[in-house]
Amino acid sequence: MSVARDPRPLTGEPLSLDLLNTRWMRDGVAQDLLADTDGLAVWLAANKLDFAADEAALRHALTARDALLAVVDGSLEDGAERVDAVLTHGRIRATLTAQGPGEDAEFSDASWGPAWLAARNYLELLSTAPDRIRHCAHESCVLHFFDTSRNGTRRWCSMAACGNRAKASRHYARTREG
Repeated sequence: MSVARDPRPLTGEPLSLDLLNTRWMRDGVAQDLLADTDGLAVWLAANKLDFAADEAALRHALTARDALLAVVDGSLEDGAERVDAVLTHGRIRATLTAQGPGEDAEFSDASWGPAWLAARNYLELLSTAPDRIRHCAHESCVLHFFDTSRNGTRRWCSMAACGNRAKASRHYARTREG
C-alpha cells in the first residue's frame, strides 16, 4: 500500500510533539492530518511506526494527542491524569541482548502502540529538558518543537515560515509608523 505525502509544514520533531503537529494552520484554516485513517497512515509512516492504521489506532492517537495538548499547552497538573490514562495501555519490559541491556515496549492492545509511544516520548522529553519543549511564538501558529539550539533561544517552528512572517510584520509596522 502506498502512503500519501506528508502535507505538514513541520516534521521530524520528537514523536510526542510530532503527534501534536498533526494539527496546523494553512492560510488561516485549521488542518488535521488525523481526520481519517489515511492521515494516520501518513503519520505512522513518517515516524517509522509499524502499526495498523485502523479506526481503533486513530481513536487512541487522538486521545493521546488531546492528552499531550493538555499538558504542553495547559499544565502538568491539569493534564497528567489524561497522559497517565494513555500510559496504562503499555509498559516497558527490560531485556538483555547480545548488545547489552535493552527495553521492549509491550501493549495491552497493539492499537494503543502509537499513542502509548508518543506519551512515553513526552515523559522522556520532560526528563531530558522540559524547558526546551516549546510552542511556536507566532500568534497564529499552533505547532510545537523541541528546541535543540545551542543557547536554547529558538522561538519559531520555522525561521523560514513563522520567523519570517514575524519579521515582515514588524518591518511593515515600523515603516507605517515612520
